[in-house]
Amino acid sequence: MGRKSFLSWSSGKDAALVLLKQHMELKAPSLLLTTVNKDFQRISMHGVRIELLKQQAKSLGLDLFQIFLTQDVSMEDYNKAMSTALKKLKAKGFSGAIFGDLFLDDLKAFRINQLSKEGFSAEFPLWKQDTKKTAMEIIQCGIKAVVVTADANRLDKNFVGRLYDEDFLNDLPEDVDWCGENGEFHTFVYDAPNFEYPIDFVMGKKIYREYKPCSKSDRNSYKKDAENTTNKWHTGFWYVDLIPSK
Repeated sequence: MGRKSFLSWSSGKDAALVLLKQHMELKAPSLLLTTVNKDFQRISMHGVRIELLKQQAKSLGLDLFQIFLTQDVSMEDYNKAMSTALKKLKAKGFSGAIFGDLFLDDLKAFRINQLSKEGFSAEFPLWKQDTKKTAMEIIQCGIKAVVVTADANRLDKNFVGRLYDEDFLNDLPEDVDWCGENGEFHTFVYDAPNFEYPIDFVMGKKIYREYKPCSKSDRNSYKKDAENTTNKWHTGFWYVDLIPSK
């Protein structure tokens, strides 16, 4: 019997591409792992309702493991929650984790370090792929997604609620990554070749929200300084509320 792995599932396009590729290679993971904001009952960062997340897992025929975090979770509390979750998965026979990350070296190192403490290995199938080619691959292979979140410092509210397609990509400012790998935007996948059925929803209101660091250590991690002008805390985000169809 092969190694049991889970896929870090944000509900978005990159994770969906990884899953589709692994599905085609007959080595798809048996579990989706998602962090969820328990105060709002929505996917962390993406703001998508849990009902839609559950529908994705059902359409994919995969189990779903949710890690519930508070709205103001600190990095210390986040790490504790992840450690607890990994221990539970280890007890169920899991030993591998799969991610859709593309090029953020510090994030990759963080994941590997966090996982290794609990005896897990990490796999990054899309690592260092050209993000423009990856974006086109996502679209051309039949993954259908809607943009649900946008960093208000980089994109205005007109970008949320749009389909992730070539028109969307062509409208992006030149300094915005086509896969949103720097956190410029996030997506929700509502259909793909490995979905049993598409996820039905209606477009709700667009909402603007601001956030702040939850602790001094978090705040210092994102402090702007003379040598690093990109490592700063972006506080404003646009969201579109996707409402499950009844």
